[in-house]
Amino acid sequence: MSKQTTERPATIIPAMRYRNAPAAIEWLCQAFEFQKHLVVPGENGTVAHAQLTFGNGMMMLGSIHENEFGKLIKQPDELGLVETQCPYVVVKDADAHYARAVAAGAKIVREIEDAGYGGRGYSCRDLEGHLWSFGSYNPWSE
Repeated sequence: MSKQTTERPATIIPAMRYRNAPAAIEWLCQAFEFQKHLVVPGENGTVAHAQLTFGNGMMMLGSIHENEFGKLIKQPDELGLVETQCPYVVVKDADAHYARAVAAGAKIVREIEDAGYGGRGYSCRDLEGHLWSFGSYNPWSE
């Protein structure tokens, strides 16, 4: 495997919308260990754009907007908590990460377990119901 794929920042970056983006940013940092890279405030306490990092990965997020792009996105509670996608985040210690998420109030939807293909992981919902998966399985190291 080339060093380019394992040592450079990720080129696929999930983007999510939150009703209360400022609270989501704080919670994601507390519960999942993301780090604030950039937070651009919007009007009336909203977030115009934010970038959170984890290792060499990043996610972007912002407040829900009633614009053309915003009309293309639904929140989990508007879909009966059924998702069409789910970010997977590689963590070094899945058990420690799980304990941190539980302590922060993440709703566990798949208990921590060993995966048949390698690694250990779990799935949960964040404070607004978005589905996340975390695990020690790292496909880059295969």
